[in-house]
Amino acid sequence: MKKTFLLLCLSAAMCLQAETIIRVSQIGYLPDAKKVAVIMRGDSANWTYERYDFSDMKDEGWHTLTIDGVTSDSFLISSHVFDGLADFPLEYMRQQRCGWNAFLGDSCHVHDGYIIYHPDSTKNGQYLDVRGGWHDASDCLQYATTTANAIYQMMFAFERYPEQFGDEWSTNGEKGANGIPDIVDEIRWGLDWLDRMNPAPHEFYNQLADDRDHRGMHFPKNDIADYGWGVNNGRPVYFVTGEPQQRGHFMNISTGTSSIVGKYASCFALGSRILKKYYPELAERIGKKALDAYQLGCEKPGFSQTASVVSPYVYEEMNWVDDMELGAYELYRKTGRGNFIKEAAEWGAKEPTTPWMGTDTARHYQWYPFMNIGHYRLASCPDRKLRKQFTEYLRLGIDSVYKRAINGEPVQQGFLYGVPSIWCSNNLTTAMLTQCILYRQLTGDETYIYMESALRDWLLGCNPWGVCMIVELPGANNWPMQPHSYKIIVGNGNTTGGLVDGPVYTGIFNSLKGVNLEGLEGVNAKGEPMNYLRLQPTVMVYHDCLHDYSTNEPTMDGTACLTFPFAAYATEAKK
Repeated sequence: MKKTFLLLCLSAAMCLQAETIIRVSQIGYLPDAKKVAVIMRGDSANWTYERYDFSDMKDEGWHTLTIDGVTSDSFLISSHVFDGLADFPLEYMRQQRCGWNAFLGDSCHVHDGYIIYHPDSTKNGQYLDVRGGWHDASDCLQYATTTANAIYQMMFAFERYPEQFGDEWSTNGEKGANGIPDIVDEIRWGLDWLDRMNPAPHEFYNQLADDRDHRGMHFPKNDIADYGWGVNNGRPVYFVTGEPQQRGHFMNISTGTSSIVGKYASCFALGSRILKKYYPELAERIGKKALDAYQLGCEKPGFSQTASVVSPYVYEEMNWVDDMELGAYELYRKTGRGNFIKEAAEWGAKEPTTPWMGTDTARHYQWYPFMNIGHYRLASCPDRKLRKQFTEYLRLGIDSVYKRAINGEPVQQGFLYGVPSIWCSNNLTTAMLTQCILYRQLTGDETYIYMESALRDWLLGCNPWGVCMIVELPGANNWPMQPHSYKIIVGNGNTTGGLVDGPVYTGIFNSLKGVNLEGLEGVNAKGEPMNYLRLQPTVMVYHDCLHDYSTNEPTMDGTACLTFPFAAYATEAKK
């Protein structure tokens, strides 16, 4: 084993600090990647953060850094560090399957669901077969908006880098190759559910179940929720009305249908292309539905939020032109009709950057999806003027986050991390990482290459807590041991492959209902307490704690979004 030791000469004042910790990427680095370690000095009352660039270290093998007499964890430099990782998030996606779940060896929610909010009152309460799909997170709720984004992200990754995805699992999630890439099987699983959630023209559903499901943690098949049809005997499926719907003592503020049906349109249009070779019947069926979805978005412009009954927490999506932009562009790709590229550009010009970029905060999923792939599509289109316009939009979003990083709190400057620490910050991190990769590939401009590297490495353990945010990622040495999941409660392993929410502002954590730090007995894989209390920056917190649903809960959509960057880096290494 080869090791390289680098010694830094530091001032005596720095060495008098109570502790020195060196953070690096836990899975390692590609030889030509930008490599920056972050040196933390101080104690629980105050930490300082210093960046140390060792990009010139390119020799393949195992290495360490030694600073202040402290040696970092060993890390690998190799052209193979990302090999096979693009398939790894699918481990969690298979775990999250509703209906038949091969991981659990059983089925759940076989009586879903019963229609509510249908404008034809005679249909309310009728049964609609919407079995399947994925549980959204550690509860059993299911949303078309997050499902559609997860599907599109996986399709995008597979379309760009099909060679990065293997075949070790069958269509129904059981071990064994079936001649179809595993990611395509997972895409099919999601598109089959979206197809069921759109049973007729202009009849779309947005949500299956609601927070009355939050009745403790247990196996999904043992769901004890009763929505009025008996315990575990069917759940409500919400019709997309484009109008406000129930939110406990309040109403959500939905204004139209575009945010949801635009996602249906892009998924159905691209999905019909992706699945044609493997699942031709489903491909043909959804391909015929794409235009109807887009037309409804034009007829009822605006956003559709989700609904809750018990708690105030919903997906508060408030933008929608990005969804219509992507839907229009995928219809252009499907049909070749020039009017769709024109409409896509008109939608896209209304929102040059996704509004969370460059801001300090946002409401939960207020600006979703967290990056606009429609901008990338237009930045790659045949029209030279549009390419220039939308490439600049991509750059503006990245630059806004970059400026927050270099002008932010000490921890943000140290880790070059300009993402706001709101609920699901890791999802935003993955989205910005994807945007950085796409912009760099399009333009060859490496202005933001260090931020791209920092975002990537933040997810892989180069963060204040030294935690790889992807559960059990091969090559990592510390990951969440107590994610917010029934699997931990019932002793059914871990949420393998899942991306946890990530840090939130200290003020957000202190304001949330039902979140606590119970269940922190024991230590992590490195023998350290899992609450990380001594390592918390002043501005943000992360806890590896079962009951901290704000920072330590895996999400299905965030996990699916990892497939692209992992596939991209593995491919770039081979080139």
